Amino acid sequence: MEKFNEVKEKYTERLDLYVPVVDRVHGEAHPEFHEVQRLYLEISGKMKNEGSALPDLSEEFKELRKVTDNYKVPEDTCESYESVYHMLAELDEAYNV
Repeated sequence: MEKFNEVKEKYTERLDLYVPVVDRVHGEAHPEFHEVQRLYLEISGKMKNEGSALPDLSEEFKELRKVTDNYKVPEDTCESYESVYHMLAELDEAYNV
């Protein structure tokens, strides 16, 4: 849980900024990102509600892995899109340690 909280602290603010922008910029060409945004909002809400306790995010991360093909970054996207996938993958990994 300590590792998850570290990663959560490290990335939450940036993810909160990047996810809506990436969805707006790439959502038309990559409609799967709408689902990424929805799942991130669920994860974010659960993390905020639980504070320092570990929320149950198993289903959300399972869905994210499915929707993103295990966080595989599409070739026609920007660095922010890639950054979002890397941050989510690291958060997922820390959660599942």
